[in-house]
Amino acid sequence: MIALLARGGLGVLVVVVMAGAIPLLAACWQFLLIGVHGVRNHLGAVADVTPRTAIVVPAWNEGAVVGATVERLLAMDYPRDALRVYVVDDASTDETPAVLEAKVRAHPGRVWHLRREQGGEGKAHTLNHGLRTILADDWAEAVMIIDADVIFVDDALRKMARHLADPGVGAVTAYIKEGSRPANYLNRFVGYEYITAQAAARRAQNVLGAMVCLAGGAQLHSRTSLEAIGGRIDTSSLAEDTFTTFMTQREGRRAVFEGSAIVWAEEPDTIGGLWKQRLRWARGNVQVTKRYKRLWFRKWRDRRLGGLSFGVFWFSIFLMPLFMIGSSASLVTLYFIDDPLAWRVFHLLWITNAVVYLFVTFFSFAIDPQTARRSWREGILFPGVVSLTIILATCLPPLFDRWVPDALRAAGLTPGRAVAHAAILFAYAWLSCSMLVAWAAKLLESRGRWRLLSPLFVYVAGYGPLLCAITFAAYIYEARGAEMTWDKTEKTGKVALA
Repeated sequence: MIALLARGGLGVLVVVVMAGAIPLLAACWQFLLIGVHGVRNHLGAVADVTPRTAIVVPAWNEGAVVGATVERLLAMDYPRDALRVYVVDDASTDETPAVLEAKVRAHPGRVWHLRREQGGEGKAHTLNHGLRTILADDWAEAVMIIDADVIFVDDALRKMARHLADPGVGAVTAYIKEGSRPANYLNRFVGYEYITAQAAARRAQNVLGAMVCLAGGAQLHSRTSLEAIGGRIDTSSLAEDTFTTFMTQREGRRAVFEGSAIVWAEEPDTIGGLWKQRLRWARGNVQVTKRYKRLWFRKWRDRRLGGLSFGVFWFSIFLMPLFMIGSSASLVTLYFIDDPLAWRVFHLLWITNAVVYLFVTFFSFAIDPQTARRSWREGILFPGVVSLTIILATCLPPLFDRWVPDALRAAGLTPGRAVAHAAILFAYAWLSCSMLVAWAAKLLESRGRWRLLSPLFVYVAGYGPLLCAITFAAYIYEARGAEMTWDKTEKTGKVALA
């Protein structure tokens, strides 16, 4: 009996270790689905339609960028009499009101300045102020929600609007691309991330017929769909975009991604700024997960959102920090119980990691070669230098078995057994440790002269583990019931068309 229990315990540990591969396999499945996108879509129902569209732009202290945004929107390839811009000024204290009043005078009947004297309640409240005005009039047939700093490629709205010819479609989102110029290392990481999180993931979601989230910077809604969900944006969470997406689909209409509609946006160029932005997103995802707890993996409740693939995609990202911690903790435990088994499972996990890494990286570069040319280093180093070293050592055993010991001896060092075991334990624990190193990068950034080491720590730990560290922080914030504050991402107006 004791032997059976021991074997059962080992089996549980092996399963937990290999659960660390679930996000990797989900990513593989997602990219494989993209190949079906060319034949499984609704493009047969689209048409060159240009519904009367009201663009609502939430703005708080956006004086540096909002004027150019308005001019670019009005200059898009879209019928002049079918486009209006409503900027909702959330009690701005900078030059935003003056800039907008000048635009209203320059474009009478096309630009509206909606001023909120009592602001600071968050983006959703700001948007609802604009939606009440827009929907009180019967002019608008569609509503576009954007951010104040984004730049639409001229034909982006027309490409998005054509999907509304299909009455089964309620909302359309575009491909948001990182457009900061000049771009630093973090901007380039975000640029690569957006290939996987948008250009790839949302095409796969098109195939499934279930969208995770309409991009907050570019979401086009038919009036019918918007009114069906109450004509307003959810204000009870930090994930208003995701809630709007789920509500649209729960009402029976599809939300779709238009990958050829390009919208450029300025993303954070500091870890602190990225942390603040993504912590809000991650906390919102916790709130969505809890709100729809009776929907996940229950296809009889919703044929698409309750499907197996959609649930796996959602939870493989949402629970990734727990998968990483569980996997490394189980490996370390196995090391002390059954070292040979731990070594075999470790190899299987990291060989899986290697295969998926190569597949996803090269597929991502093929999806968006333009971004790949600019961010290829960050794409290759996305998992981090240490993880790549472990991948190489796993796939090329001589690296550990002969090359490293030979290199140490050539340097006059004699690697002992203790060093070898320490290296193995480090490799086993790295999935968890990578998040700690990424968190340390955030701390270093705010430590004066030490901030120069912060990018190095990100490259060593990996950008993916940085995002996982943020998600783990979101668990803690939500468990503590922390106040829901909508922290605005600082913009400098350096976004540009590539």
